[in-house]
Amino acid sequence: MTAQRPTPTPRGEEAVYFNHAANRELVFQRCSDCDRAVFYLRTLCPGCGSESLEVTVSSGLGTVYSFTTQYRAAHPFFAADVPYTLVLADMEEGFRLFANIVDRAPGDVHIGMPVETIFDPVTDELTLPRFRAATAGVPS
Repeated sequence: MTAQRPTPTPRGEEAVYFNHAANRELVFQRCSDCDRAVFYLRTLCPGCGSESLEVTVSSGLGTVYSFTTQYRAAHPFFAADVPYTLVLADMEEGFRLFANIVDRAPGDVHIGMPVETIFDPVTDELTLPRFRAATAGVPS
């Protein structure tokens, strides 16, 4: 028996995020009161408690802050994909995004590496952000 892909059921702010991802836009929020970058999407700013959050489109450019390589699949559906590397990246707008990197072997990923966001339509209803090594335009 083949395992089925685990997928979320987006609601509220999650639905907004995934709708933008389907249009190949990585979004975060910017607080109008304290100017904090907020990610994941929420109803209140975690910095000042304001409800004045504006959905903003990110450039998708970032730098690897940390990473880990998975040698055991977290779910049977992903067993054929191991090993894969998950990256936590500092995005240029001031938030961090966690996603896998698709174009590098585990030994070729390093802290400080520039990355850019790409989008993977994994089902008709779900598009996920991924990373690849950036070719240009990432701040140092």
